[in-house]
Amino acid sequence: MSRKINNVLRWLEDSAGKYPDKTVFADENVSVTYSDFIRAAKETALNILGSVPPRSPVAVLGTKSVEVLTAFFGCAYAGCFYVPLNPAHPAERREKILSTLGRPVVLFASDAANCLPLDSYPAQCMPIYGKAADNDFSRLDRIRSEHIDTDPLYVIFTSGSTGEPKGIAVSHRSVIDFIEEFTDIFDIGPDEVIGNQAPFDFDVSVKDIYSTVRAGATMQIIPKQKFSFPVMLIDHLCERKITTLIWAVSAMCILSGFRAFTYKVPSAIRKIMFSGEAMPVKQLNAWKKYYPDAMFVNLYGPTEITCNCTYFILEKGEFKGDVLPIGKPFPNERIYLIDNEGNAVSGPHAIGEICVGGTALSLGYYNDPDGTKKAFVRNPSVGAYEDKIYKTGDLGFYGDDGLLYFVGRKDFQIKHMGHRIELGEIEAAAQSLCGVSRAVCMYDGVKKKIYGFYQGTLEVAGAVNELREKLPSYMIPQMIKLEKFPLTENGKVDRKALGKEYIK
Repeated sequence: MSRKINNVLRWLEDSAGKYPDKTVFADENVSVTYSDFIRAAKETALNILGSVPPRSPVAVLGTKSVEVLTAFFGCAYAGCFYVPLNPAHPAERREKILSTLGRPVVLFASDAANCLPLDSYPAQCMPIYGKAADNDFSRLDRIRSEHIDTDPLYVIFTSGSTGEPKGIAVSHRSVIDFIEEFTDIFDIGPDEVIGNQAPFDFDVSVKDIYSTVRAGATMQIIPKQKFSFPVMLIDHLCERKITTLIWAVSAMCILSGFRAFTYKVPSAIRKIMFSGEAMPVKQLNAWKKYYPDAMFVNLYGPTEITCNCTYFILEKGEFKGDVLPIGKPFPNERIYLIDNEGNAVSGPHAIGEICVGGTALSLGYYNDPDGTKKAFVRNPSVGAYEDKIYKTGDLGFYGDDGLLYFVGRKDFQIKHMGHRIELGEIEAAAQSLCGVSRAVCMYDGVKKKIYGFYQGTLEVAGAVNELREKLPSYMIPQMIKLEKFPLTENGKVDRKALGKEYIK
């Protein structure tokens, strides 16, 4: 009888046993085999153990690279949990994160040594590839024997509504529960070459990293700067023979929006998965035109439930609908729609807040019991025992086809001219216009004005006139045409930047 997997390191070690000399991770400059990667991670673990005990947070500062991945797995071997710190973020944000963590040890990559006020951490900062006092790997075996699957694996910080970053702690068990289903459903095997787009402080990258080691595949880290030059990005996908994309929607729209496939079509790509925002149907069909035989998957879910909780595999050919469903739950996850009174709704087109239950739920917010208690609540439909669910803050409904559809954020619902309006409905209407490739809708509560930002060839007057054929007059936004949308580090549309620039 096989042993139950209670640590993601088992995947790495099992794959190393099958493919010791195969490349597991590669960035623009470095590649590493499974066997060499394990040794480097263990050496990093011994270095960590010289400073902190198991089950401690370890901040890892650096841009995405093989070096940073070595630190992540080194933390796991040390029985600790890693916290990615992005050098591109403001120092103030990094300081807030470090303070929330309780001033932890910081491992820094070679490209990030100057991004931290090292003088304030004289005994707690060390390079990822620092020299350990010894190579007694048996110390790691003792730590491993005491590990349980609910121990944290990582904490990823996302933006918080109060202005303070919030850290979502995720256990080994949650990652194991999700990734085993993810790789099985989408048939991710050892022949895959996964093209990593997401920064490591964005949980889309969790799917790249752990799908790779579970399947015995290879992950190619695509440099961030490639996404600023679509032709260079296309060449990189071809050169690295990328087969699988698990990307943010905005990253996909960079290629389709700039018609990059007229230059060249990377021929090895066969799986294309996207998440983070609603995929504009026109952009989706632009991809499907060049990849008629590829698997396309719409993924949905916030960081708090370990990457994704629902999926929808598209049929071959052009997508004919106006809105993509977010589909059905992954195995061992359950979706509830809860109305404002706390009652479950299930009928077709009845809108409720999307809530999620199951093993993939995270451990909550790090050092924030009040925030955790507010978002991770008792299931109102179960009274006899404690059944935790996570309130996503997203609204959804079931269609006549039985699939789940995303409506928008609860906080994207506004009261305007006496009407309750979903901004997502206006966005969908704008994106359906011929000559509009992408649209984002925002509301100024002070001026009581709706704004619609869009990219495309359609002029503003034409956009407004066509929207009048689709929406009531009180929902018509002030349309603003953009050359391109500002993006966050995670590749999503930067709504805050739009607000600062245009809503004053």
